[in-house]
Amino acid sequence: MGFITKKMHNGPSYITETILPGPTRRRNRAPLIYADCITESERSNVRAEEDLSIYIQVVPCKRRTDRNERLVMGFRFDLLLLFTTLVLLSTTTSTVLSDVILSKVDRRIDLTSQIVRVTSTLKVENAGPGPVSEVLLTFPEIQAKNLAYLKATLNEGKGKVKNSGSNLPINVANPEELPPSLIFHSVSLPKALGEGDSLTIDVLAVFIHVLRPFPEEITQADIQLVLFQDTAHYLSPYAVKVQSLTVKLPKARIEMYTKLENTNIHGSDIKYGPYENLPPFSYAPVVVHFETNQPFAVAQELVREIEISHWGNVQVTEHYNIVHGGAKSKGEFSRLDFQARPHLRGASAFRNLVAKLPPRAHSIYYRDEIGNISTSNVWGDPKKTELLIEPRYPLFGGWRTTFTIGYGLPLQDFLFGSEGKRFLNFSFGSPINDLVTDNLIVKVVLPEGSDDISISTPFPVKQGQETKISHLDVAGRPVVVLEKTNVVPEHNQYFQVLLLPISISLNCIEVLKCELRPLLLQYYIECANKRLAEDW
Repeated sequence: MGFITKKMHNGPSYITETILPGPTRRRNRAPLIYADCITESERSNVRAEEDLSIYIQVVPCKRRTDRNERLVMGFRFDLLLLFTTLVLLSTTTSTVLSDVILSKVDRRIDLTSQIVRVTSTLKVENAGPGPVSEVLLTFPEIQAKNLAYLKATLNEGKGKVKNSGSNLPINVANPEELPPSLIFHSVSLPKALGEGDSLTIDVLAVFIHVLRPFPEEITQADIQLVLFQDTAHYLSPYAVKVQSLTVKLPKARIEMYTKLENTNIHGSDIKYGPYENLPPFSYAPVVVHFETNQPFAVAQELVREIEISHWGNVQVTEHYNIVHGGAKSKGEFSRLDFQARPHLRGASAFRNLVAKLPPRAHSIYYRDEIGNISTSNVWGDPKKTELLIEPRYPLFGGWRTTFTIGYGLPLQDFLFGSEGKRFLNFSFGSPINDLVTDNLIVKVVLPEGSDDISISTPFPVKQGQETKISHLDVAGRPVVVLEKTNVVPEHNQYFQVLLLPISISLNCIEVLKCELRPLLLQYYIECANKRLAEDW
């Protein structure tokens, strides 16, 4: 027996769905959808290309099974058009794509934090007569919009990555005769594969905002449940001989999961497969409904200002606008209950964040709009300095906070010289662990008179330039502005700002500033004395 909940839009025939409340075992138990059961023969009569949406069977754990009938949860997987397209594409794959075969695919999905990391090991074979110089990676459009980071590297086998310091080039591709509902990325191989040749590549795809809270609102006493949806089969334009999937979950309760052929649970891991002889664009939707209390810290905007001083210091100032991106909190908040039983009355909230700063960070401060916050701790070793910060209140779903972190660094650790030029080598992303940043703005304030400025980043960013007027400046300091959306910890790589030393022609300005400083200082002292006299 199977089930389907479906509405036909090409005729009067339809099957209605009934939403029934689930058992009242817990207050945050999500409503369940009871779907009419039909036979496999009836299921085959339903044409996928006429369906407006796809409902996926989610099998509850045995302890949730009803005595007389089974309640199943139908969750709409927003890939109906994609599913129809994949059915058609499975028989119309071009000859060029059919020359490539994925002899073995091993996928691992890590759901232990709000950032979903999918690692795929692909063994690529050339079964055609012509050379193959690229491999296509496929993502549904609805999934690609949440793709924050993508990396591909060569693998020499036995888990050892060859030339791990250099990544394979990846570019967005637009293959002919393939639908726009699929987003393709082309991985350029270091050497073209001849007939019968093979190699193995590791692909890391990092997604954000793909764990959907379900239910979307919970009280302080409720646990946080989220839904994750994907495909058990590796979505690819190539045929796959053998493929397996492992979904790693937090060490918490699994509410429900999709059960397909060859599905097993080992501890907190769900294993699908192995599946053999999969055609191109094979697709098997799966949904996992599970508990997670990991911090859903999302910086809707982060502005990092890196100011280079003439006096051998780098001052870093970071302005955070953070929201809890998990299930929204409803009802009243009791601090007494939270303090007495934080693991029961606020398990989904987070009360602190940890930032990993460079090892020689000094003059560290942490404040918000009200003023200085004393609830913070700093400790370190020769490799790093860690700053633990606590907002004034614990953050539940939908709650917000803003704060500022500042620290100083020795300039000699980040400024280097080469061929008559100077370049600043600094990290791009946020130092806070597992933080998702929707919009990151990095401002590098250079010394006044800096010229011939160029930027080198390991990934595409939006670049701009502005001017900042600071104390005793004449022409203003050039500011390099870098902006990027959907930033994850994998983006915390080094970027370079190259510039020429301050030209000799600007020495007159420096001399003028030196001559003006005593006069300005005297003026400031006179003004201060005048104010002091008025106060008396």
